[in-house]
Amino acid sequence: MDRLKNYFNKEEFLKKDVKMILIVTLSALFYSFGYQAFVTKGNLYPGGFAGISTLIVRLLDKNLNIQVSFGLLYLLLNVGPTILVFKVVGKRFALYSILHYVLVSFFTNIIPLITITDDILLLVVFGGFITGFSISLALRVGASSGGLDFVSIYLSTKSNQPSWGITFAINAIILILAGLSFGWDTAFYSIIFQFVNTQVVSHYHTRYKYDTLYIITTKPDEIAEGIFHIMDHGVTKFWGEGGYSKTPKCLLLITVNQFEVNEVLHVTREIDPKAFITMAKTERIVGNYVQRKYD
Repeated sequence: MDRLKNYFNKEEFLKKDVKMILIVTLSALFYSFGYQAFVTKGNLYPGGFAGISTLIVRLLDKNLNIQVSFGLLYLLLNVGPTILVFKVVGKRFALYSILHYVLVSFFTNIIPLITITDDILLLVVFGGFITGFSISLALRVGASSGGLDFVSIYLSTKSNQPSWGITFAINAIILILAGLSFGWDTAFYSIIFQFVNTQVVSHYHTRYKYDTLYIITTKPDEIAEGIFHIMDHGVTKFWGEGGYSKTPKCLLLITVNQFEVNEVLHVTREIDPKAFITMAKTERIVGNYVQRKYD
C-alpha cells in the first residue's frame, strides 16, 4: 500500500494540474488557429457561443458598420453561464474552462487571418476537424469551452446521458439567422462544418462511454480500497479457485467510464502486478450508477 499512497501525494496532483494547464492552453491555441484559418476565412459559423459571437460581430459590421472584437464578445458572453453553474459543475472544472475561453479570446486577437486554402470544402472539413479535436482535448482533461457546454454538461450530469438538445436548437437558430442575413450557401457549409466538429468531439469524448473490467486477483480487498480512493463506483466480488493452480482467487467486477479505465488499471497494477484483467465495452447501464462529478 505504500506505493499506492505515493500515487495520491501532493506532487502527483501538482503534476496533474501543470499537465492540465498545458493541455487546456494547447486546446485553446488549436481552437483559435482553427477559427482564424478556417472559420473566418470560409465565413463559417461554429456552434455555441463562438457561433453567437461570430454572428453578432458580422451583423453589427454589416448593418451598423460597427466593428467589435470577436474575442472580447466571446469572453463577455461566457461570464453569465460561468457564474450560474460555477458551484454546480465543480470549481476546478469551472476554473479550467474559464482559462480555456479566456485564452481563446486572447489567441484569436493575436493570431492573424491565415490563408491555407481557398477551397471552401477543405476549409469546412479540416476546420471542423481541428476545432472539434481542440474541444475534445479540453473535455478529456476536465475542462470545456464554456458557454453552452456548461448548460449541456449540467443537464448531462443530472441525467447520466448526453443532453445536447439545447445546443442543437441554438446552433440551428444561429444557422437560420446566418442564412437569412448572409446567404444560404454560408449556412449550408456551416452545417457540414458543425457536423464534422460534432463527430470528432463525439468520437474522442468518452465521459458517457463505459467499460466493464474483470479483475482476477488474490488481493481483492486492497484493490477495492484503492479504487474507492479515486472514484465512487462500487466493486462486486466473486470468489473462486484457479483451475490450474488450485489457489483461491477473487473476481472483481466494476463498470466505469472509459476515461477512468487507466486509473483503475494503474491502481490495480500497483497493488497486485500479477492481477489478470480483461475489459468489455458496455452499451447501457440500468440501475444506480454514480457519475463522477466535474471537479
